[in-house]
Parts: sequence; structure tokens; C-alpha cells
Amino acid sequence: MAASPDVIPAAAVPAAPSTPAAPRPQPPAPVPEPRIVPRRRPGRLLAAAVALLVLAMVLNSVVRNRAFQWDVVGRYFTSAAVLDGLLLTLWLTAAVMVLGFLLGTLLAVMRLSGNPVLRTLGWAYIWIFRSTPILVQLLFWFNIGALYPTLGFGIPFGPEFVTFRTVNLLGATATAVIGLTLHEAAYAAEVVRGGILSVDHGQLEAAQALGLSRYRVLRRIVVPQAMRSIVPTAGNMLIGTLKGTSIVSVLAVQDLLYSVQLVYNRTYEVIPLLTVATLWYLVVTSVLSTGQYHLERYYARGASRELPPTPLQRLRGRLRTLTAADAAPALGGHR
Repeated sequence: MAASPDVIPAAAVPAAPSTPAAPRPQPPAPVPEPRIVPRRRPGRLLAAAVALLVLAMVLNSVVRNRAFQWDVVGRYFTSAAVLDGLLLTLWLTAAVMVLGFLLGTLLAVMRLSGNPVLRTLGWAYIWIFRSTPILVQLLFWFNIGALYPTLGFGIPFGPEFVTFRTVNLLGATATAVIGLTLHEAAYAAEVVRGGILSVDHGQLEAAQALGLSRYRVLRRIVVPQAMRSIVPTAGNMLIGTLKGTSIVSVLAVQDLLYSVQLVYNRTYEVIPLLTVATLWYLVVTSVLSTGQYHLERYYARGASRELPPTPLQRLRGRLRTLTAADAAPALGGHR
């Protein structure tokens, strides 16, 4: 069969010219992040430098001053007489704080009572014991035998069944415990009362609406929230009581200060022995301050969403930051 002249073979048809592919759009070059530079504070640096300079001068004057007699301080720091006085000071502080807060809690309840007689008696006690110096109170109780040579128990305005002489009853240590406890209770009452009043009254009404018992309301609602206000002030009172026990040396109670006085009255080494007492007070106060910090942090759990880090946690965080900063250049060099 003959091919038609109008039909052109496929091989004879010229191919269409190929168009080049359009170039793909390139992603934009990454913009470098701006470097955050902390604000320079030359005033802070200058103040820190001056403070460190003054601290270095003070430490240098203390360490290199031979009048402190640091060899004598080291010899008496752990001596038996000093440690016995320290133990009596710690025991006296603990006894006064426990008894003072027990009596102070009772006085706080009396002041918050709806009974006008109890409220007035609680206010009068606090007014009297906060208005007189602690030294006057101690001397008054030490000489109580001049006012009441004998004390007895029996029927009011009637016969007495048991009597005893106050001179033989109250010694120097017992007088110190009684005087400091009665003085401490007046301040503890106001601390406890302020902590209770700091709790929102609406929460108490809500707890009563839920049918909770008074004991459960006190244990679950009042005490945890009141402790946030009580603990800081109570911690300051504890440290103040620790230092305030030194006043019992006027009654010849062999606390830390009186024990040191006995030693330097014999050796005439006044400054080194007073330095020993000062260092022990610093050590015990530091331990109590650490305990107060952790106790405040414990009761602050419901006040903030996240607790602030402790000093040890902050130190660990800074060490991790420094370690990561030192490791970053090394990794960049390997790349």
C-alpha cells in the first residue's frame, strides 16, 4: 500500500526545542540571633570592690592582731569548762522556748477569747511582763523569799495543807528558768496571736460550711497558714533567747558567759576568753538560722507555686553553668 504524500514520517518531524528548567528558590540565609549583652553597672562593681577591700582590711587586722591571742582561743575553745557552760546555755534556751511558747499559746487563746475576764487577764499579763526589763524580773524572782518566805497549798482563805520555804525552793538555775519563761511567754503570746489573726476568716467559715470539726480546722487550715507568720518571728526570738541567757550570769548560773568569766578571772586572759564565747555564739546562731530557713521554706509551700532554690541548689546551678560554658569552646574546636 502506497503511503500518502501528506503523511510525514515521525522520524522526519523536527523535535521542539527543550526549555531549561526554572531554578529552585533558595531558602533565605539564616539571620544571626542578636547577642544579649547584660547592662553594665559600674556602680555595683565599685561598691563590691570597696566592700571587699574593707572586709580584707578588717580580716587582716583581726588575724594579725596579737592581742587576740589565737593560740589561747584554740586552747580554750573545746575545754571542759566552756563546753559545760555551752550545754547549760543550750538546755536553758530550749527549756525557756518550749515553756514560753506553751504559756504564750495559752495567753494568746485568752486574748482571743470572747470572755472579757480572760481577755483582760491575758492583756494585763502581757502588759506587765513586756514593760519591765528582764534583769529586773530575774532579780525580783531571785529575791522572792523577802516577799514570801513560805508558800503553801490549801483552801483559799482557809487552812494550808502543805507549806515550804521559798529560800530552799528556788535556786539560781530554777530562778533563771522561771524568770526567762515568764518574760518569753509575754512575747510568744503576741507572736501566736498575730499568726492566728493572719489566717483569712473566710477560710474558717468555708471549713465550717463543709462540716469540718474544730480540731481538723485547726490542724489542717489554721496552723499551716499561721506558721508562715509565726516561724520567722519565733526564729528571731529563739536566737534572742540564746543570747539573752547570758544575763543569768548575774545570778551565778554557770552558762557559757559565766564559765568564760570564771576562767579569765583566774588567768586574766580576758580578750581571748571573750572571743571563745563570741565564736560559740556565732556557731550556734548559724545552725539555728539554717534550721529557721528550712522551716520557713517548708511552710511556704502553699504560698507560692514554686519554692525558691536553696543556697546549695543555687551553688550547684552555678557550677553546672560554669561547666557548660567551659565545655562549649572545646566542642566548637572539635567541630
